[in-house]
Amino acid sequence: MSKEHILNSQHVPVLLEAVLDTLKPSLGESYLDLTAGYGGHASRILGVTENWADSVLVDRDSNAIKCLEPLSEKGVRLIHSDFVSAAKQLASEGCQFDMILADLGVSSPQLDQASRGFSFTNSGPLDMRMDQRQALSANTLVNKASTDELEYIINRYGEEPIKLARSIAKTIARARPLYETGKLAELIKKNYRGKWGKIHPATRTFQAIRIAVNDELKQVEDLLPILPRLLKPGGRVGIISFHSLEDRIVKQFFKEQFEAGFEGELIPVTKKPITGSNDDVHNPRARSSKLRVAVKK
Repeated sequence: MSKEHILNSQHVPVLLEAVLDTLKPSLGESYLDLTAGYGGHASRILGVTENWADSVLVDRDSNAIKCLEPLSEKGVRLIHSDFVSAAKQLASEGCQFDMILADLGVSSPQLDQASRGFSFTNSGPLDMRMDQRQALSANTLVNKASTDELEYIINRYGEEPIKLARSIAKTIARARPLYETGKLAELIKKNYRGKWGKIHPATRTFQAIRIAVNDELKQVEDLLPILPRLLKPGGRVGIISFHSLEDRIVKQFFKEQFEAGFEGELIPVTKKPITGSNDDVHNPRARSSKLRVAVKK
């Protein structure tokens, strides 16, 4: 499969029309995509702006960077890095943009490739690293973390009630070593003591492990204060989150900016988040997504 084909069809971008409606790209504007993935949002936005030379696409996934090369050949700058490191680098260079987007979700190719270990529906090795250059993986965490550490991770990042988190942590610890996502999911399902409906009982634990492996919440917390420096006056920033922990951080930051009055640099555009369940109903992976947008004064 060619890079161009992957770029155009493999990943269905979440809330694409809402992103276009709120960021309002126009000809000649510059664009920074801090989580470019396989280029779904970037391709459409750059198709409008046609400003390849002043735009930057960032991703920590080497597979995504390879698939973004067709855009690089048009003049777009690619940075293979986590978004905080990239944001700090660009800010230190004095770069500013008309639009910034950060889609905090896991891309469809990452979920669908069993070898990446994000999904239990396609069983694969316990990995979950967005950047495969890093040492910490789900395998390391699941097999070496203490029971107390696992309990904290599952409760804090998976938002499982403390008793359930403790039960799951003990179940994992007793069954170690574990190497495959499918076996971990089945183990949790078999021993799950809470009520569950359509959502698999291992879903929250998998979310928790992924967040811990990739340090996702800390990344978001560290990114937000840098964003105003990267925006031109009148520049727009959109952030798409997929669970309440991320959205809470973004919501609070935008609220603080608004309440700071003259000292604040960003004005929220969306009083309430635009949700995938309402605005992207044809994309099942968008159902939990939330888009918040702000503009720089």
